[in-house]
Amino acid sequence: MPQKILSEEGSYEAIRNYFKESGLKRVLLVHGKSFERQALYRYFLRLKESGVVKWSSFTDFTPNPEYGSVRKGVEAFHAGYCDGIVAVGGGSCIDVAKCIRLFQNMDSEKSYLEQEIHAEPMSFLAIPTTAGTGSEATSFAVIYDKGKKISIADTAGIPDAVYFDAAMLKTLPDYQRKATMLDALCHGIESYWSVHSNEESRNYAAESIRMVLQNKDGYLANEEEANRNMFIAANLAGKAINITKTTAGHAMCYKLTSRYGYAHGHAAALCNVWLWEYMEHHLFDCVDVRGKGYLQKIFEELAELLQCESVAKAVCFLKKLVEELALERTIAREDIDMLTDSVNVERLKNNPVGLSRLAIKEIYYAIYHWNRIGE
Repeated sequence: MPQKILSEEGSYEAIRNYFKESGLKRVLLVHGKSFERQALYRYFLRLKESGVVKWSSFTDFTPNPEYGSVRKGVEAFHAGYCDGIVAVGGGSCIDVAKCIRLFQNMDSEKSYLEQEIHAEPMSFLAIPTTAGTGSEATSFAVIYDKGKKISIADTAGIPDAVYFDAAMLKTLPDYQRKATMLDALCHGIESYWSVHSNEESRNYAAESIRMVLQNKDGYLANEEEANRNMFIAANLAGKAINITKTTAGHAMCYKLTSRYGYAHGHAAALCNVWLWEYMEHHLFDCVDVRGKGYLQKIFEELAELLQCESVAKAVCFLKKLVEELALERTIAREDIDMLTDSVNVERLKNNPVGLSRLAIKEIYYAIYHWNRIGE
């Protein structure tokens, strides 16, 4: 079923109507602690007091959530006799909720990670608090088990409804505002050039890119309409990525996040700037079955979406964007081999240009030298 986008328009009545129409009685409300300071949390309290829907909170998780937290979430779901899930938060929160939704009918005596997913129908509402990950639109979730990254993917994990509350972005820290915007932009760009792209995914990605650029200044200035539109842009990019998956830009960015503490979208932007430049100069290594000519056309279309006359100018536009946002670009030279070895080669299969270990290393070196220009 198509994902339902609930209307906001200055009130929360769409949420009340969702609960009434879906017939939910008790839900597990997965959220971070900061949600308790939001007006929407007080509205949820009123819904409980008025008997519209009963709910219990689950907050026992962290960024880069652990498998153990998901197990606790499943326990909380059953302890509350829940018949639905609501997730209010960023990508990690929504990923935890997805896993609870997918694992809740499994055998608790065994590892959920070793069992097949046979998810039963269930109402699942996502209320994102950042405009960037698009997690509410994808079937993917990431958790960690004993330090190992585990990717979970099943279409049953996609929330059946999404509610966008522009007020959620009012208190978003400036750095997170910038990084999440870049995350949405990178999702659109990577999906557009992915070897798995099709007309549907490119339409989602193109509209997302247009909306990011059209609303960039207002969003950075924390204007309500631009905040709401950035939510929509991120959702569209998520729908595109749900079809194509991400490419080398994301595969290369994860270690930058864990090593230097760069937010995900920030790290993805650093990688995609130089990845695109590398690919433009190595079209002869195209691995997309549609051919080098097709890929060149895709790059030119992307440049046009970024309102640039050429691919070279589009790459320069992305470089200047990162610089204008005053984002850190430092990586240590002695870390380059470690960064290169960290890249998951499975994620490179979606990339339209083949990348050897030497090519990946060259891209990291370009990021390293980027920060040193002008010293």
